[in-house]
Amino acid sequence: MAVPKKKVSRSRRNMRRFSSFNRLTQPTVIKCPNCSEPTRPHCVCTCGFYAGKKVTASRVRTREVEAQA
Repeated sequence: MAVPKKKVSRSRRNMRRFSSFNRLTQPTVIKCPNCSEPTRPHCVCTCGFYAGKKVTASRVRTREVEAQA
């Protein structure tokens, strides 16, 4: 029966597990139906829309308001 001669460190183990064949080459990107901005799926867009519904205030407008204060 094969038995390892030395303990494999967490770092080396993880490097083996998540090497190039497990890694995504490019992140998935979709276009927001509201503002046509590229965004990640299942994430709120910068315009504040998620799944076609307004869920938060626009992040751009929030930054402008913070800058004025």
